[in-house]
Amino acid sequence: MPTSNDGIMIILSSPSGAGKTTLVNLLAKKNNYEISISHTTRKPRPKEIIGKDYHFVSDHEFKRLINNEEFLEYAKVFNNYYGTSRTPVIDKLNKGKNILFDIDWQGADQIKNKQLDFKLITFFILPPSKEILYDRLSNRDMKDKLIAEERMKQFGRDVLHWINYNYVVINDDLESCYNKINNLINAEMNDGSKDYDSEYIRKHVENLTS
Repeated sequence: MPTSNDGIMIILSSPSGAGKTTLVNLLAKKNNYEISISHTTRKPRPKEIIGKDYHFVSDHEFKRLINNEEFLEYAKVFNNYYGTSRTPVIDKLNKGKNILFDIDWQGADQIKNKQLDFKLITFFILPPSKEILYDRLSNRDMKDKLIAEERMKQFGRDVLHWINYNYVVINDDLESCYNKINNLINAEMNDGSKDYDSEYIRKHVENLTS
């Protein structure tokens, strides 16, 4: 059973381009949470720092880590592998540090299924609209319309997993989205009242998928 001295696990997932990485960084900066740094086989984007944003490894090295059962979760997304190392996460949780995970629904499902002895709060981040999401994807450093269109197709599949999360938050404004997530985390940690309208979220999802 979790103890009051243990850290908690906070998962943020979203379709590509909905802003989860920016929100994770903001939560870490303002709340002194630790970000779990994933391994990935994809190439670094401009301005990404090895060991800070990701541990960038080869396919061969990633598969070696899988075979050694060193991942708490891993998934293949857009032809690249992503995974979370078990040992550093468990060590930090045991020391009372709260850990943030920037992972997709596949990884979130794997962590939930592990049923670890730590409190887990899961968030799914959605864009205000498909049009805004497409604009965000098109304006990324990659500047590749084909990649943006591929991710829009994936969006339709990813969004269906919203139902498996504790909370769904719409990222229409970064600061208000951060405040919403932060308030829900605090309510969960302190058994407080939660400002959360599940019916509004359900209707928003219907609009996104119609």
